[in-house]
Amino acid sequence: MSAVVTAITMPKWGLTMTEGTVVGWLKQQGQRFAEGEEILEIETPKITNVVEAPSAGTLRRIVAQAGATLPIGALLAVVAPDEVPEAEIDAFVAGFAVVEPSTSEEAQAEGVKPRDIEVAGRRLRYLDLGEGDGAPVLLVHGFGADVNTWMFTQPALADERRVIALDLPGHGGSAKDVGSGNAERLTDAVEGAIGALGIDRVHLIGHSMGGAIAASLALRRPELAASLTLIASAGLGPEINAAFLDGFVRAARRREAVEVLSLLVHDPALVSRTMVEDVLRYKRLDGVAAALAKIADAWFAAGRQSLDLTAQIVTLERPVQIIWGREDRVIPVSNAEALADRLPVHILEQAGHLPHMEKAGEVNRLVKQFIEI
Repeated sequence: MSAVVTAITMPKWGLTMTEGTVVGWLKQQGQRFAEGEEILEIETPKITNVVEAPSAGTLRRIVAQAGATLPIGALLAVVAPDEVPEAEIDAFVAGFAVVEPSTSEEAQAEGVKPRDIEVAGRRLRYLDLGEGDGAPVLLVHGFGADVNTWMFTQPALADERRVIALDLPGHGGSAKDVGSGNAERLTDAVEGAIGALGIDRVHLIGHSMGGAIAASLALRRPELAASLTLIASAGLGPEINAAFLDGFVRAARRREAVEVLSLLVHDPALVSRTMVEDVLRYKRLDGVAAALAKIADAWFAAGRQSLDLTAQIVTLERPVQIIWGREDRVIPVSNAEALADRLPVHILEQAGHLPHMEKAGEVNRLVKQFIEI
């Protein structure tokens, strides 16, 4: 079999993904594409994402049509130069077999599960992937989220270094005691987790409220911060969508959850049934409603952000970059645009408040380039 014939297979995004559904092809059979171009859309249990071309080539055969639900590793399409005969493409498709994980790979996958750490007498959950000699990465999620918001980010960054995603107090699998719930207390928790993990220097990446927490920590402990990446970050201006906050705190039924989660993305169709169910399941846990209400009141009283770190961030003597979705309906993109003359600012088109999920490839490239400087 020619080595120039390659397969596009169902990717694995996140620890719990076992299958995906082909939403649609963005390239047609016979069409050429460059490395990094978007080829097709896949619906995961959480959200729809795109598959990017790992290298340049020609889409010679689409095997899985729109609507097909297939397991991880299943053949979706065949890529080969124009001169490869059709018979060779046929033989490649006929002989393709999903590679079963080895015993060691299964054991490794089984071992990659969230773990708990105790910080100031409080249990915090974290997910630890990858290894390397460089400073590790710490991912800090936003209000109402958990480590799963980084399902497209953490594995991509963990190819080259250690990457840790943390559940903030009141969120995910962490303890629901949030104390006052304000920025200082949540920053204390993140700082304590870093210390408990024995890390003395880290690339901080935060989304939304997690961005403000990451920025607060970088300002408090600049020697700890190797760099700071703020994604649709809070703490850069007073404006915030109060209807989203109130709706998220109050949502108890599917329709309510769908309405509020749709505000997070540029295309409401991206919100999956599983995402909605996961949020409702989380909201029903003991202590969650009180924790979210306390945090929302401390951070966003009267529908305004109580924390503005803009003046301090621009003076931080550490590399800082800002990434934002053009169509963010939770925190306005104008907060990022106002800093474009002082910091590297990247505005991504066709993305809302979750650019790290909606435009994962672009965000991952920006982060990798930034932390490797």
